[in-house]
Amino acid sequence: MALGRKGSRRIVVDGTTYRWRLRRRPTYCQALCWSPCTYAAEHAEHPGTTLVVTTNQPHTGNWLGRPGTPVLPSDVADAIGTALRQGWNPTRAGSPFHLDQSAGFSPSL
Repeated sequence: MALGRKGSRRIVVDGTTYRWRLRRRPTYCQALCWSPCTYAAEHAEHPGTTLVVTTNQPHTGNWLGRPGTPVLPSDVADAIGTALRQGWNPTRAGSPFHLDQSAGFSPSL
């Protein structure tokens, strides 16, 4: 499933252009800090497999006022590089590639 162009941002990693998007509003589970913030990235010109990154931070728009760190373009570039080293092929069609960086996240109970 391709990312919508609206709301996505461009980023260049090692000379290749990607698009990435973070949900403006958290999902219900993210809003209650039950699950961490996630974002998605894909190849800009030949979208294939989408990269889904799970962070170790709560969504900054959570309802509990729990502090979270915004996702920075440098974080996205690092995640794309890590996913590529782990075998993500962004131009080949297929199921989303999940990169779990949620170590250290503690959900609210």
